[in-house]
Amino acid sequence: MPELDLPALVITFLVLIFSLTVHEAAHAWSASRLGDDTARRLGRVSLNPVVHTDPIGTLLLPLIAMISNAPVIGWAKPTPVNTRNLRRPRRDHILVTAAGPVSNLIIAVAAAAALRVIPGGGASFSDLEVARPLAMIATQALLLNVLLAVFNMLPSPPLDGGQIMMALLPASLSMRLGFLYEYGFFILMGLLLTGVLGSLIGPPYYVILSWLQ
Repeated sequence: MPELDLPALVITFLVLIFSLTVHEAAHAWSASRLGDDTARRLGRVSLNPVVHTDPIGTLLLPLIAMISNAPVIGWAKPTPVNTRNLRRPRRDHILVTAAGPVSNLIIAVAAAAALRVIPGGGASFSDLEVARPLAMIATQALLLNVLLAVFNMLPSPPLDGGQIMMALLPASLSMRLGFLYEYGFFILMGLLLTGVLGSLIGPPYYVILSWLQ
């Protein structure tokens, strides 16, 4: 078994926690702005990771993935949204759902900008001991947030992309596909274990990375 790089694992884990927290907080904040205060009343419009943490998706699976050197994909506790409270339910539901992946892309863009600054900060900055950790944090923020954005936009409930797809479909067809919510987790696990998930995520992931780097 290869020796674990503990500092790298800690940085990756903390960046993931932060990214998932921002993702869910973005859902909650946008829902509140568009008329539904359900998440706000539950304290979810917050950057406190405790209120968004899912024991399996935020802690267990990412830690197992990092230790086994597998791709790190995780999720946080879903943000509750009552679409009936939204001012324009169909449109606003799409906006609220898209807010999560968009927040991850914003973090990725900021991380890419930071990486352009850190190496070129001059000898006085590059020689500092903080330069390498900052570069590691920015690198992980870039890679993880592009991955989270692409993963969440897959058109499979309960992912954000699946919810947007269901909102765009005619109501009759959307109802017929409602079973995907019940079996969505198992479908995703099947895609992950068979390697199909990586094939789906890979192309858009590397295209976005090439744009940002």
